[in-house]
Formats: sequence, C-alpha cells, structure tokens
Amino acid sequence: MRITNILFTGRLVKELEGLLNAEEMLNGRRVRFVPDGEVSSEDLDWADAYVAFHPTANFHFGNLKWVHSLGAGVDRYMALGDRWPDEVLLTRTITSFGQKIGEYTLSYMLKELQHHDRFREQQERGEWKMVAPRALDEMKVVVFGTGEIGQELARVLAFFGVRVEGVSRSGAEKDHFCRVMSLEEIDDSCLRKADFIINTLPLTKETERLFDKRFFGRVNQAVFVNVGRGATVDHGSLLDALDSGGLKAAVLDVFEEEPLSADSPLWSHPGVTITPHISAITTPEEAVECFLETLETVESGEELRNRVDVGRGY
Repeated sequence: MRITNILFTGRLVKELEGLLNAEEMLNGRRVRFVPDGEVSSEDLDWADAYVAFHPTANFHFGNLKWVHSLGAGVDRYMALGDRWPDEVLLTRTITSFGQKIGEYTLSYMLKELQHHDRFREQQERGEWKMVAPRALDEMKVVVFGTGEIGQELARVLAFFGVRVEGVSRSGAEKDHFCRVMSLEEIDDSCLRKADFIINTLPLTKETERLFDKRFFGRVNQAVFVNVGRGATVDHGSLLDALDSGGLKAAVLDVFEEEPLSADSPLWSHPGVTITPHISAITTPEEAVECFLETLETVESGEELRNRVDVGRGY
C-alpha cells in the first residue's frame, strides 16, 4: 500500500506538526495538520491516510486507505458501525501503555495497603495508632483483558508477588497470569476472593455494561479499578455496590462521557477516586514513533502488530 496524502488532526496536532516537520521523516509525502474543529470535507476527500484519536464530527471515508488511532482505544471509530469499508485499514497506537497502567494501578494498590488515607486522618487528629500494612504478595488480583496492556500490567504486579488471574474473551493462556478464564468460565469464588479487580477491556458489544448489578453482586469487598473504557461499567450499579459494602472502593480513570459531567454523583461519593483519563497518556514523541513505524510496515506489506480487527472491535 502506498500512502501519499496524510491528514493529522486532534489535540496533539500542533505537537505532531513540530515533530514531523523534517521532510526526510515523511519522504516527501503531502501532509496536512488541521485542528479538530477545522477539518473540512475537502480535507477528508484529499487524504488517503487519517491520523487522530477519534473521527471528526463530519468524518467520512472519502479516498481513505488507512486510519491510524493515536490512542490504544478505537471504540469511537467502531461507533461508525457498518459504515466501515473492508478495504480501509485501521491501526492503533501501541506504546508503553501497559507499563504506565501498571504503575498507575500499583500506586493505588499501595495507597490502599499502606493505609495512606487512614494515617492522614489520624495525623489531622493528632492520633498515634498503629495499623499494620498489608503486603502485595498477599493480594489476589483479577485483570479483565489479557491483551498487550493486560499482560504488561500482570507482569508488573507479578514481579511483586501478586497472584494475578486474567479474564478474556477466549480464555487462552497468557504470560504472567496464574490462569486465564473466559468471560463465561469465571466463577463466583474467583470474584469473591479478589482483593482488586482491574478492567483493561476494550469497548465492544460483549463488554458494554459488563460490570453491572449482577457482576458487582458477586464481589466481596474488592477494590475496582477501571482503566479500560467507561461504558463497560454501569455506574449506578457500582455506586449501589459501594453503598452496600460489596465494593470497598473504586478508582475510575475512564468514563463514557469525558469530561465527566459536573453533576455526576461519582464526584462526591467517598468511595470513589476519579482521575481525568491519565493512566496511560500518549505523548507526542510516542505517537510519532508508533506512527512512523506503522507507516513503514503498512507500505512494506509486512504483518502489523497493531492492526485492529474491525469485526471484533480491538
């Protein structure tokens, strides 16, 4: 496949323009860097490659051969549904997301196990009361999603002696997991014994609202961490589980609506920690590195490790 006209847009467009302005990096290809709200129908018709975190409001395929997502998730592209042509390649960015998410998750696990909040409250009261920390190697973690990000997360946690079990669509064994179950195979005992449940799943028809009332009814004082996609969680059911004691706490980095609405009850719930989708940010340098590597592979016809199966949605 030969790519000649590349359209860049979205929140990193200025940074990408600065990094890609060296002509030798793009070998004379024609390139447009257009802010998200300024992409025209003519821009889309001109391009044979589209590079952005998500489609613009006026997006259409025109003469596109290749779409490259600057993020790991592609659910907003998948929302185009049956409109996706078979001949248009879709790829996603793969960088150090797994390592970043591993560090993000580990920070909140340690915060819980080392009783940071409790000791801060005691300090404010001038109270000296010893509470023994819990060790990481005593923890059982269930990770939903055993792809590249899930495997790296499991590697990070397993290094500290955490027992990590995985859940995936297929249930196929993967490195760094003690065992992997399919979504259909997961049993109540596994969830009841989990200290932390971490979601890294993409958003698909199978995973939408997967974490619902029935699911949270199967857990027992676990901490739920969502670094996957917001729409995989029924937040009403999550809040009910926190209120009833089924969930001990929730750490949420992704939401169906972003930014999260100011009137969302999630903001004020004492059991919820909210972060603004920062667990695995794509840096401009990483975006450029992955884009150039993918462009070279696309044009060489070699196998792509970051190709998206449009039928599956990931």
